[in-house]
Amino acid sequence: MQPLASPTRESWITEVTSNLEALLVDHAHCEKKAASTALALIYRYPEKLEMMAPLSMLAREELVHFERVLKLIEKRGFQFQRMLPSPYAGKLVKHIRKEEPNKLLDTLICCGLIEARSHERMQLLTTAFQESGDEELAQFYASLLASEARHQDDYLMLAEQFFGTEEFKTRLRELADYESAILASPGPEPRMHS
Repeated sequence: MQPLASPTRESWITEVTSNLEALLVDHAHCEKKAASTALALIYRYPEKLEMMAPLSMLAREELVHFERVLKLIEKRGFQFQRMLPSPYAGKLVKHIRKEEPNKLLDTLICCGLIEARSHERMQLLTTAFQESGDEELAQFYASLLASEARHQDDYLMLAEQFFGTEEFKTRLRELADYESAILASPGPEPRMHS
């Protein structure tokens, strides 16, 4: 399933590959945040037993990705540090409704959209690094594609399973449109989700 309402703008790949340190440091933070989000959902919805195993596995995979990005940062002579995140996720979660069960539906869809955008952008990075001759980064990003696609599918399949196809698809279209509009006005700094 392709949930995104629009593709990444063409200028993004040049923006992020021209500042490799910012890209990798931001990517590490994104992986850490993705792991913590999956764990937060496990804690927030213990009655949703169908979520426990897939989100536990997802959190573990995201932490492995985090560790792999940290190694790349160190190998390239960069420094992992605090950085201002892209406003992307913060703007997207503002569209999550506050009341349950709508909050769960929207949260699962937003997580699925973020993973879908990550997958799309990692495909772009794989191609860009292949073309530039940076085989290490090309292989690294290619190695993440299958798990990113699975993470997207896990979130979206859970949303559809819990809420039914019609309600899920209607809300997915709405949130995908918001996600697309957010990226139409990129943040000030090059980021994985800028």
